[in-house]
Amino acid sequence: MIDVRTGLGWDNHRILEGRPLILGGVSIPCEFGLDGHSDADILLHALTDALLGALALGDIGMHFPDTDPRWKGASSDQFLRHAAALVKDLGYTISNVDTTVILQRPKLKDYRLPIQENIARILGLPAGRVGVKFKTAEKVGPVGEGKSGEAQAIATLWKPSA
Repeated sequence: MIDVRTGLGWDNHRILEGRPLILGGVSIPCEFGLDGHSDADILLHALTDALLGALALGDIGMHFPDTDPRWKGASSDQFLRHAAALVKDLGYTISNVDTTVILQRPKLKDYRLPIQENIARILGLPAGRVGVKFKTAEKVGPVGEGKSGEAQAIATLWKPSA
């Protein structure tokens, strides 16, 4: 018998002119970035929440509160590494993850492989177990109006049952 768990993550941040745009730990050339306490990497935040959720361990804000000055400007890969370490500590293995970034612009298709490879490296997975998709919001709502960006992630974990 196998114990299988699935977690869902979601994050959004406002767009801020003059700030770096970081997605999946990859810097994307752009005149704007996302506003946040850390580096505001919505993709890694959503993925961190997916892993934490699969383990019923709360959310990223419980582990890395934005009221703590230690996380000001922090690289979000450390949040994802923390969640991945918890997965391992509890005896689970990450089977696969799937992610979607929703951002009206810039076009991100040229960054799919670097983002996929970076997430795979952080999680210790083959790149073929990391899904990375990009969508626009078809000019609908805050994302479509260019006011914010969103990311969604799902993670599947497994471990042999005792």
